[in-house]
Amino acid sequence: MYEYSDFDEAFVRARAAQFRQQVERRLDGSLTEEEFRPLRLMNGLYLQLHAYMLRIAIPYGTLSAGQMRQLAMIAERWDEGYGHFTTRQNIQFNWPKLVDVPDIIDALADVQMHAIQTSGNTIRNTTTDVFAGAAADEIADPRPIAELIREWSTDHAEFQFLPRKFKIAITGTEADRAVIRAHDIGLQLVEKDGEIGLKVLVGGGLGRTPMLGQVIRDFLPVADLLPYLEAVISTYNLMGRRDNKYKARIKITVFENGLDAFKAAVEEEFARIRPTFSGVDQEILRGIAAQFAPPAFKNDPVETYEAALSVDPVFRRWVARNITAHKVENHAIVTISLKEHGKTPGDATADQMRVMADLADRYGYGELRISHEQNVVLPHVAKADLPAVHAELLRAGLATANVGLLSDMICCPGMDYCALATARSIPVAENLATHFRDIGLEDEIGNLKIKISGCINACGHHHIGHIGILGLDRAGVENYQITLGGDAGPQAAIGDKTGPGFAYDEVVPAIERILRAYLALRESPSETFIDAFRRLGAAPFKEALYGENRDAA
Repeated sequence: MYEYSDFDEAFVRARAAQFRQQVERRLDGSLTEEEFRPLRLMNGLYLQLHAYMLRIAIPYGTLSAGQMRQLAMIAERWDEGYGHFTTRQNIQFNWPKLVDVPDIIDALADVQMHAIQTSGNTIRNTTTDVFAGAAADEIADPRPIAELIREWSTDHAEFQFLPRKFKIAITGTEADRAVIRAHDIGLQLVEKDGEIGLKVLVGGGLGRTPMLGQVIRDFLPVADLLPYLEAVISTYNLMGRRDNKYKARIKITVFENGLDAFKAAVEEEFARIRPTFSGVDQEILRGIAAQFAPPAFKNDPVETYEAALSVDPVFRRWVARNITAHKVENHAIVTISLKEHGKTPGDATADQMRVMADLADRYGYGELRISHEQNVVLPHVAKADLPAVHAELLRAGLATANVGLLSDMICCPGMDYCALATARSIPVAENLATHFRDIGLEDEIGNLKIKISGCINACGHHHIGHIGILGLDRAGVENYQITLGGDAGPQAAIGDKTGPGFAYDEVVPAIERILRAYLALRESPSETFIDAFRRLGAAPFKEALYGENRDAA
């Protein structure tokens, strides 16, 4: 894992001290809320529906056990005893008091963490594959490049006031577990003639105008990455619209100007600035990469693991759902589901955070990851230790064996917390999860991605859910639109709206009609919902939803 340099440490401490003074000025009335707003947003502090919310950066989703314990302490001392892990691989605290926020920021700095650039029209946390450095199918670990981007983009003078927020994601595999096509810039490590480089996509994003990123470079040498990123974002900074915030994202800039014209402008800027990059960034990257060397993996025999598999059906089910192949044969990747049926997706209590930190220390080489799907991952666990890990998770209420199933859904905070939300989303997720568990269909349905947003901003990624649910306000009444056929993986797709929306209490029955139609129409249990949808199209599912009114839909 990356350890702060002296510069990093001094920078974060200076920002913490600066923000403490800004908060003091707000509290004594020297700053109005209007004056304070841009200052707090630069430090990740939002004013939500009921209280302030602090969003803390977890760069590329990587945490040490000590950092997770510090988050648990913050949750207990200054919040309501829990935290919410997000689709940006960050964590949010929903109830901090303004007077306490400077102390929280100092506590974060104590463990090399901060909340800088988790808000505002700037470059946000670069996200990546949650299995990076452990996945059997990756070309290379993308996290050193993500760290290089973090260092380059943090407090970048030119990019603090972009037309709109800017998000970058990088993956090291074709499987694309980082959803790069739904980002302003998506990066994929690729290999060409024995050299590792990057495929570059631009113009992705969700929200009220969802679009998938387009390839602007098939192969970019790693040495050209920072100047090329600078060229792309500088071009966007000049060309991007500032007259309408709903049309200010780079996806609109690319769409309105056309990819060819945008690319020509980028390439011209790249040619101009490339000579100004001396190669120091590559020296820095080599130093960063050294900090991401894999741990000294244990070589324990796997007999106890295999014995537990043979005799314990609960353990066997958990392994089948929550364990992923590791690049080292006698190790595994463990996904800890934060989607217990009937609970808020992505929430973890302080006690649960400590359990996960302890497991990381005892069995996971001290490292944890946060998934964009709002789960926590132990990337390196010896198979011999999996029975002990599972037993500990059971005791902590963290052994839900549902990764990839219906209840493992992405869900934004919705109207329970967010000032922008127009409908509830958390209760919809809870109701869906418990309903399909109770009627015994979740396992039969199998792999399925449901994603729920409480407003058009699409923080719940509903556009790229196999089934997407969008909550809207219709004349003061919650109304939920359903989309079908979205996908976040290498076959990325934006889901299609099925037709008229549904009232809050109609959502679960509507989803059940869709899924019962799927069970009746699939060719075999191995045909997933998304595969059946691609084969059959939307028509039979619309018919299941709307019956005789399907033509009007």
